[in-house]
Amino acid sequence: MAKLKLDLHDIYNKGDLIDRELNNIIDEAIEKKIKTVEIIPGKGSGQLKKRVLKFLEQKHIKEKYHRIDKDSKNFGRIFVYFRF
Repeated sequence: MAKLKLDLHDIYNKGDLIDRELNNIIDEAIEKKIKTVEIIPGKGSGQLKKRVLKFLEQKHIKEKYHRIDKDSKNFGRIFVYFRF
């Protein structure tokens, strides 16, 4: 199964870049009809993960995907699932 992956470790402190990368990967998944996107905010303080979840909760973003899943075995990972 095809899956896209976005690792945010390198840009964790660049707010505008984070939003842009998140937008890009969601649009790419839709464009290529890829059903799963794995976002890696990393473990850290949890602030980046909160930011990613807040981004995903925005109404205009939320209507683009089916559901999200926080990896129970790995705190530093979020999966976004799409339905086509």
